Amino acid sequence: MKEKSLNSDSSREPMSRLIVIISIVIPVAIAALFKVKVEGYDFSFLPPIYATINGLTAILLILAVLAIKNKRQQLHETLIKTCMGLSSLFLIMYIAYHITSESTSYGGTDEVRYIYFFILITHILLSICVIPLVLFTFLHAWRKDFIRHRKLAKIAFPIWLYVAVTGVIVYVMISPYYK
Repeated sequence: MKEKSLNSDSSREPMSRLIVIISIVIPVAIAALFKVKVEGYDFSFLPPIYATINGLTAILLILAVLAIKNKRQQLHETLIKTCMGLSSLFLIMYIAYHITSESTSYGGTDEVRYIYFFILITHILLSICVIPLVLFTFLHAWRKDFIRHRKLAKIAFPIWLYVAVTGVIVYVMISPYYK
C-alpha cells in the first residue's frame, strides 16, 4: 500500500475543526455535568463496569499494537475501532453515574492518599489530552496518511494506555469508599 504524507488540504479542514470542537466540548461538558444531579436513578452499579471497560481497552490496545507490528492491519483497525467504541461507552456510563450519584471521597491514609491523587490527577489531565490525539491519529489512518498516523500513534498509544490502566487503578483504590 502506498504511503503518503498530506500537506494542508482545505477540503479536509472540516474534520480537523470537528475534532478540535469535540476535544473541547467533551471535557467542558463533563465538568459542567458534575454540577448537575438527576434524582430518582440508581447507577451505583456502573463503576465496576466502566473500570472493566478500561481494563479491556488497555488489553485491546496492546493487542492492536502487536497486530500492526505483525502486519495484521485489518485486525489492528478492528481492535482500535473496538477501543474507540469501548471508550465511548465508558464515557456514557461515567457521565450517567456522576450525574446521578454523589461524589465519593478517597479515605485512605496520607501516604497512599498522595499516590491516589497523583494517579487521579494525571489520569484526568491525560484523559483530556488523549481525545484529540486518538481522533487525529484515527483521522490520519482513515485518510491513509500512514506517515502521520504512525508518528502520532507513538504519542497517542502510551497516553491512551496510561489512561485506561490508571482508570482501573483509580477504581480499585476508591472502591472501598463507595456508599
